[in-house]
Amino acid sequence: MEIVKVERPIELKDELLKFVFRVYQGTKGGYPALEWVKKKPDLNDFEGFKKVYEPFLEFRLSEEFDELYLGYENGKIIGTIALVYNFAGKEMHWVPENLRNEKVGLLEFFMVDPEYKGKGYGSKLLEFAIERLKELKKEAYLITFKHLEAYQYYLRKGFREIQEYKEFVVLKFSKK
Repeated sequence: MEIVKVERPIELKDELLKFVFRVYQGTKGGYPALEWVKKKPDLNDFEGFKKVYEPFLEFRLSEEFDELYLGYENGKIIGTIALVYNFAGKEMHWVPENLRNEKVGLLEFFMVDPEYKGKGYGSKLLEFAIERLKELKKEAYLITFKHLEAYQYYLRKGFREIQEYKEFVVLKFSKK
C-alpha cells in the first residue's frame, strides 16, 4: 500500500464519498455512525447516503482536516486517515474543550475498504499517522463510539480510554 498526502482534499470529495459509502455498506451501516440522522439511509441507497453525508464530508475536507492521507493499492483508495491539530476557529462539537490545545493531535476519518479488512492496511495507516503526529510533537487521540467494532481494535493497538464526552469516548495512544 502506498500512503499519499492529499494536498487539496476537497477535490477528491466525490471519490471519497463513494469510498465512505463502501465502508458504510461493509459495516452494515455501522460506520460512519451518522449520529445526527434520525433514519439512516438503506445500505443500497447511495443517493440517500450522499444527501446526509456529503455536507458533513465537505465540511471535514475543506475546514476540519489539517492533513489527509489516503492508502492506495493498484490505484484504488483502500484506506483513509486524517489529522486534526489546529483547533482554533473550528466547529467540532465532538471534541472536548480540554483537548483543544497545541499538544493534541486527533486521528480522524480512519477507514479501510471492507474488501481489504484484516490484511494489515489499517495498522499501517494508523502507525503512519501516529508517527506523523510524533513528528509534529503531538499526542495521538481518537474520538469514537464504544459500540463500534473499531473501539476494541483501538484498544488492541495501544489506545486507552481517558474520558467519555457526550455520546462519544475519548481514547489516547499510550503504547511505546
